[in-house]
Amino acid sequence: MLPEVSALLDESRHVFAQHRTGRRARRLSLSQLVCLGRHTLTGLLCTSGRQFVDWSADYRLFSRDVWDARELFVPVVHGLLELLPPQAPLVTALDDTHLRKTGRHIPGVAYRRDPLSPAFRPNLIRAQRFLQLSGLLPHAQPEGSARALPLAFEHVPPLPKPKRKASAEEWAAYRRQQRLQNLSTAAVQTLQRLRDNLDQRQDAAARDLVVAVDGSYTNRTVLTGLPRRTTLIGRVRKDAKLFALPRPADQPPVGSKRQYGAALPTPEQVGQDEHLPWQPVRAYGAGKMHTFRVKTVAPLLWRKAGAKLPLRLVVIAPVGYRPRRGSKLLYRQPAYLLCTDPNLPLDRVVQYYLWRWDIEVNHRDEKQLIGVGEAQVRTPQSVERQPALAVASYALLLLAGARAFGTDTPRGRLPLPKWYSKSAEQRLSTGELIQQLRSEVWNYALERLLSDSEDFATALSTSTKCPSSELPAVSALLYAAG
Repeated sequence: MLPEVSALLDESRHVFAQHRTGRRARRLSLSQLVCLGRHTLTGLLCTSGRQFVDWSADYRLFSRDVWDARELFVPVVHGLLELLPPQAPLVTALDDTHLRKTGRHIPGVAYRRDPLSPAFRPNLIRAQRFLQLSGLLPHAQPEGSARALPLAFEHVPPLPKPKRKASAEEWAAYRRQQRLQNLSTAAVQTLQRLRDNLDQRQDAAARDLVVAVDGSYTNRTVLTGLPRRTTLIGRVRKDAKLFALPRPADQPPVGSKRQYGAALPTPEQVGQDEHLPWQPVRAYGAGKMHTFRVKTVAPLLWRKAGAKLPLRLVVIAPVGYRPRRGSKLLYRQPAYLLCTDPNLPLDRVVQYYLWRWDIEVNHRDEKQLIGVGEAQVRTPQSVERQPALAVASYALLLLAGARAFGTDTPRGRLPLPKWYSKSAEQRLSTGELIQQLRSEVWNYALERLLSDSEDFATALSTSTKCPSSELPAVSALLYAAG
């Protein structure tokens, strides 16, 4: 697996203007994956054995050096396209996440609603807001599953509010700017950049782009700003006002023509309509294949999407579940989806949206295993670049794992502990990939250490050039701080 990670890091070297900067970024990226303690910059320096030399250049990599963090994900996009079938669309998931911060002077930090707070008591946290786009790689085993690989991770800070005593003109300018700089506009720009990247490649220009979102991104800004050849699948409110396509009989004899036809039932009413039959659809979700009961109405119009964008409504009946063995069978609320492609098969609409859940797995692994957000940086450029480099390293790890072990194997080369039971249908977890990478990196470092110990002792090198990105195992173990 180490050769695959090294090859991907070499592909990312073109992002950096200087060769030394690229080698430094390569070393920090590899340290981000194998670090044992907190993933601060000092923790990464100790992992790479740089704790006794001048570390200012590693901080300048994020605060002063000239490079674009978005270009770090270009090798991931190209690698994902190589693993997809030739005619398959590129399915993605889009969502935002928060990185908790306690400092009051860190750029982009503001009070946010805690998503982990209970429903009966919403809590507030100080955090930074990031927008993530992940591409979905279908797996051969288990059938119907997919793994999300991050393709973009961008800082979307809120606009600073004017003071209370500010003039009316300042508040009006703030509200105008707020409509231009928000999560929805950032999502449209991210999708447009990905679409342009696909169009520039001859082997990807013919691919369709599908994006699955939650209800916060199923709005006017995103629907009207979708790039060409892009399909959106998102949740919608159960009381949304939908309309049929206008018919010639609906047009008045004089005056302007009507853009919307007769009013249709709301999504909730469609689900309760006994005359509209349920259709069985097989899709993968929650670790196994399920048979979902689905109702659909197409084509239709929604005022937030405009009169020129026909949509498809999909109502998914809730699946029964038991909180514990032997308990009562419970049901959650039904799901209401809108798809901007009325001709997309129903089973694909349901499956693509269920794959969206894997971006939540990305958020968990990035924060708990990769340590995104743990670095204590305060300059505006460092706040944007350091988390992006960490997420790009995580994406390279997942892509290297798919290249090394394929998409149909549940185990790597390391034997599992005896108490760890794993079925053949489970995929390789992020923790297993990190353990595999650590074993290969430190095995290489120990072999180099033993081979060097057989020779005569030599004086320390006085070269000022940036050393290679080999990580010493002794330094990584002794200076690991939890």
